[in-house]
Amino acid sequence: MPRPKKCRKVCCLPPINEFIPAGENSPCREMVVMTVDEYEAVRLIDNEGFSQEECSGYMNIARTTVQQIYDGARKKIAHALVEGLPLKIEGGDYSLCDGKERDCGCGGCRRHRLGYIGETQKEENS
Repeated sequence: MPRPKKCRKVCCLPPINEFIPAGENSPCREMVVMTVDEYEAVRLIDNEGFSQEECSGYMNIARTTVQQIYDGARKKIAHALVEGLPLKIEGGDYSLCDGKERDCGCGGCRRHRLGYIGETQKEENS
């Protein structure tokens, strides 16, 4: 019996979840669909500069799983760019960080990093 899928922790949903090539006027074209957890892996590794090991800790999954998610996401991005296809971000196996815990372990969440820095500065000034 296969092991049950572990829910991937995601800090926040993407502010924009659909990208359409400029000049696109044919709504019948194939759309590339990237999952929210794939988006999160790309965000953490490529945009925030985290290693796959750090990303796995933040998403609460194994490093090998991060590598699989990341590789799949990059292939989808490349396919959309090369073929000029629309890209949509939706679905996947994830749980959304609520931002209320002081140290939820995600660390990749700007709310936690900025909030923690703000609390530390307040304590030092007191």
